[in-house]
Amino acid sequence: MEFKKCDRCGAFFASNDNVCYNCSTKEKADFAKFKNYIEGNNISDINSLNGLSIESGISEKTLNRFLNNEDFSDIANQINL
Repeated sequence: MEFKKCDRCGAFFASNDNVCYNCSTKEKADFAKFKNYIEGNNISDINSLNGLSIESGISEKTLNRFLNNEDFSDIANQINL
């Protein structure tokens, strides 16, 4: 287990995760919302991170974290981010 800084709130915590315990519920909810949005919409119409944020209701900071995840690298390439 490592001492880390939470990617969401900036608090320091000890864990193997990237977000602290207090933020983990919100992170999981945003991730599920992101996956549902990607699966249910034509993402090729979106040409900016700001547009994706507005359409999905997820902050740009959180979207950056999700899109930098290797599971979604193909999506980031599709929307030219």
